[in-house]
Amino acid sequence: MPFFACSGLMLLILPSGIPNQQIPDSSVMARIREEGLNHSQLMPTLSYLTDVIGQRLTGSPSLKRANEWTRDTMTTWGLSNAHLESWGPFGRGWQLDRFSAQVSSPQAIPLIAYPKAWSPSLRGAVNADVVLVDVTDEAGLKALKGKLRGKIVLNGGDTPIPARFTPQGTRYTEAELKEMTEPQAEGGRGGGPGGRPGNFRAAAALNGAKLRFFMEEGAVAVFDASRSDDGTVFVQSASVPPAALAAAPVAPPASPSATPGAAPVAPPARGISVWDKSGPKTLPQVTVSSEQYNRIVRMVRLGEKLKIQLDLKASFFDKDLNVYNTVAELPGTDLKDQIVMCGGHMDSWHSGTGATDNGAGVAVAMEAMRILKALNLHPRRTLRVALWSGEEQGLFGSRNYVSQHFGSYPAPAGGAPFGGGGGGQNANRGPLTKLPEYDKISAYFNLDNGTGKIRGVYCQGNDKVMSLFSDWLAPFKDLGATTVTIRNTGSTDHVSFDAIGIPGFQFIQDTIEYNTRTHHSNQDVFDRIQGDDLRQSAVIMAAFLYNTAMRDEMLPRKPLR
Repeated sequence: MPFFACSGLMLLILPSGIPNQQIPDSSVMARIREEGLNHSQLMPTLSYLTDVIGQRLTGSPSLKRANEWTRDTMTTWGLSNAHLESWGPFGRGWQLDRFSAQVSSPQAIPLIAYPKAWSPSLRGAVNADVVLVDVTDEAGLKALKGKLRGKIVLNGGDTPIPARFTPQGTRYTEAELKEMTEPQAEGGRGGGPGGRPGNFRAAAALNGAKLRFFMEEGAVAVFDASRSDDGTVFVQSASVPPAALAAAPVAPPASPSATPGAAPVAPPARGISVWDKSGPKTLPQVTVSSEQYNRIVRMVRLGEKLKIQLDLKASFFDKDLNVYNTVAELPGTDLKDQIVMCGGHMDSWHSGTGATDNGAGVAVAMEAMRILKALNLHPRRTLRVALWSGEEQGLFGSRNYVSQHFGSYPAPAGGAPFGGGGGGQNANRGPLTKLPEYDKISAYFNLDNGTGKIRGVYCQGNDKVMSLFSDWLAPFKDLGATTVTIRNTGSTDHVSFDAIGIPGFQFIQDTIEYNTRTHHSNQDVFDRIQGDDLRQSAVIMAAFLYNTAMRDEMLPRKPLR
């Protein structure tokens, strides 16, 4: 709402000639709104990033192309100091070159399927017999000894697919938003993902034992089912077997009847990731749409002798193990040595084009900066946008940026990879080493929950910013952004800032189809994007950036735990 100060103190002009802005300037908010809603360049930006560049798996050539394109695009918009910053080395990049899969006998059934990232190539196309492995413990594997060589393994039985009677795309109701503002239940996790089921460790151990067994027995490849239906395939990274269970040398798999299968494999060292340069070996792993997987399982159980024709060729890239964040700035004026940041992660998974996860957040952050530059506004503090990589593997890009620029805790015993700033909700792991920029960053704002519009903001336990953020959202009440909650949310790049005491915030977004359809799936494509929602989000992010940059003081910080 408009603000007209009666106090002479509130009308003071700083020596630089810049008004002392403490609450939103209604005229500036109106200009941001007009530019962002009626002159947006967000959707063309997102279309090029997703449709033209496409998937952006960490370490892949397409991610490097996206780094360079976003840098060059922001330079043409007039942003300053647009550049790439390495945080690596990360490990081997991976790119899918060729893939096909179909049941070839007793009838042709083309499959909706995708190989898991970092799966190795086959030596050539195979036409292999299919074996169903549906066991609940390691003892169940013994009966299969000697029966898997040269075979394609179906890892697990069929899963019932119930009818849906509720919509998959949803927005927060007013009641749900109000509930977010209530005191959180003891032990609750705020807005972040729910905890893993109690049997997660046991299931992971069994899966590791099975993969080790399949490798030792000389299987060609392992197929499993997607966790969703309607032909949507949720697929991420290939697995490697636990080293402690895989000490024996692995013999080459027997060639199927026509062409040879996968190359020989050997167990990796404990703690090494599938993308590590040392080349932990594993089997080709493929995820199939649940309806088709279920049909194949039922056919096998009914006595059909199935063959699957499989072709998989992938390239690994290990000449340059570095991976990059893209960074650009809008310089400040009288407080230009202080920083306000925004961002989202640019890396994605490979079956879709990374539109909702997280091309949307990247396009919103870029558009917020473009809006402020196009309006020729002159923020007091320097605004900096960072487009992260390696988020999907563990917030690597933002964690290392934070540790390189602001500060870090000692790496925990056993060592988390890259040991940067992030990893918990402001979780103190020892003495914090602060770098000079630590006291010069006011806040970081993140967007990474899909295509839905902003409905509010998580304050990450910082009660000192709640009333401030409420004032900042007030001009956009008619656009649906009203909720300010003290609660935490996790699992994305603001955590890297919050973990070392820097105010880092994630916006509340309507979920739309994020968890049900697009998150890490082949349906994460431009067509699932809601353009009006993202334009609204860019306007609000631009407003938060501007308001943070114009305050006399930096945003208040909560105590380090």
